[in-house]
Amino acid sequence: AEGETTCDLAEAAARNALEAAGVTAAEIDLVIVATTTADKIFPSTACLIQKRLGIHGSAAFDVQAVCSGFIYAITVADKFITTGSAKKALVIGAETLSRITNWEDRGTCVLFGDGAGAVVLEASDEPGILSTHLHADGSYDELLHFPAGISTNYEWVKQGKAYMEMQGNEVFKMAVRTLGRIVDETLAANNMDKSDIDWLVPHQANIRIINATAKKLNMPMDKVVVTVGEHGNTSAASVPLALDVAVRDGRIKKNDKIGRAHV
Repeated sequence: AEGETTCDLAEAAARNALEAAGVTAAEIDLVIVATTTADKIFPSTACLIQKRLGIHGSAAFDVQAVCSGFIYAITVADKFITTGSAKKALVIGAETLSRITNWEDRGTCVLFGDGAGAVVLEASDEPGILSTHLHADGSYDELLHFPAGISTNYEWVKQGKAYMEMQGNEVFKMAVRTLGRIVDETLAANNMDKSDIDWLVPHQANIRIINATAKKLNMPMDKVVVTVGEHGNTSAASVPLALDVAVRDGRIKKNDKIGRAHV
């Protein structure tokens, strides 16, 4: 809404996650927010969330990895927990992409949306995150980018002339190729077969990419959580939003094996 910020959306998601987990804000000792559209350059959105939730003294920081941001964030949180550096982490993916969308560009404005989703991770003797696999290749930077920042083309930002730009066909080919490779890598790392996966919760980029990823896994679409029709591509928020929907409607249950694919 007008005047509603990324932090506003993140706070709502955070409170929902804490309630669902039966955890109080006082128990959280790590806050990570994945976002490309932070309220401020600094302090981090994670610090702003800390303030709103009344959390004091714990580590809090943002992760900027765009659509892969939530996967990066839960990977970092998982490492904190497995090394004993944190016991309960609040991980949020939140975006207000409408603020950097060119509404005259049909190649982007029909795809991207605003939203936030959150999870609480905690130490446990039971398996949780089996493994994560992160990759990046900066040589493809112009396939999907925002062409300005503080130290580059800042005048465009001040003049309201900077928006997301995307080469849609090239992004599609890269996404399908990369997701297929990461699916194979992840299964091999866990000595699992495709049939061992109960649910796929993919990044909600578009239905063609989701269909291609499901086909790679030989998964029927009724085992794939799809929310892109309701939320659009919310970048770092898309996986936690989709996960939240499927957990709350009862599809995903405890001990289900979930694949989360993101590019």
